[in-house]
Amino acid sequence: MLDQFEMRTEDMPTNMQALLRTYPRDTWDAHPGFTEKTRHWLGAHRMFRQLSATVRKDTESYLNGDRDVADYAGRLSYHSGALVRNLHGHHGWEDHSYFPELSAADQRFDAGLEVLEKDHADLDVVLNSFIRTANRTIKLVQLDKKAAREEAGKLHGVAQTIEAFLQRHLTDEEELAVPIILHHRLRG
Repeated sequence: MLDQFEMRTEDMPTNMQALLRTYPRDTWDAHPGFTEKTRHWLGAHRMFRQLSATVRKDTESYLNGDRDVADYAGRLSYHSGALVRNLHGHHGWEDHSYFPELSAADQRFDAGLEVLEKDHADLDVVLNSFIRTANRTIKLVQLDKKAAREEAGKLHGVAQTIEAFLQRHLTDEEELAVPIILHHRLRG
């Protein structure tokens, strides 16, 4: 399913990880510059990972016959809406506020920023496909259960794509941004 969408699959370039070598992930919590604002931002990322996994797992459960169709439709509506709404808001805030702050603090962020902004644009395409397929699945639950199951199969592929995309993108974003925050004692 990943090949259906234009998305970056390679890791962030090594030169973008210069500060990560100085501030490795396993030292972040103990760093005095690791503030509540940064914890909150990382918490939002955890939520996106959890929501995308929930949608995928719920869809698998429904397709395997382990989840009632009405329960599935309700959960799909709630979790997919929360995922998309929150991702759009979060990425808009990052693009217009957070990333410019990091860029102003350290120009080493700029090349990585371009990669992450392109990721946001690519993710929008995937999310649009996801929402169309999720909405169609929910509507078909009322009209044609067999067609709803087929559409849920398509949705499962898109949900896997979103989950894989977010895993790579959010990790890259964190490993680029947090070392800059710690190095320059930002977001205090």
